[in-house]
Amino acid sequence: MSSLLTDTDVTGEANIVWLEDITTLEYVRQAVHGSPYRVGKPPFDGLGRLVGYAELKSAVARDPETSLFRRRVFFLVPHDRDSAPNGDYRTGSPGEAVDPLTVAARRTGMKTERSQRRAITPTGV
Repeated sequence: MSSLLTDTDVTGEANIVWLEDITTLEYVRQAVHGSPYRVGKPPFDGLGRLVGYAELKSAVARDPETSLFRRRVFFLVPHDRDSAPNGDYRTGSPGEAVDPLTVAARRTGMKTERSQRRAITPTGV
């Protein structure tokens, strides 16, 4: 599974399916995951909570080495900000994280001020 993606990694995507309301999530982790199917919810276990996934165009071929389709998945783990707001990621985000509002099919998404939740430094301290 890869973590840091570019738009060239996601050229075969047809659409993104979200399983949760992404307006409440400041970031999601994204990765490419092997799946036996182009569409529908991919098998996903042991990595955290599946939040969304990409469905592929019908012309996309299987990976010749694994016989699986390479699909992007979006997920969160128990120590991410949505579950642990005062934890490790109360500011900043993991390297593979992006603001889900910037994600689209064939576009990886970006880090934003929202996803990074920059700490506000009090003045006069």
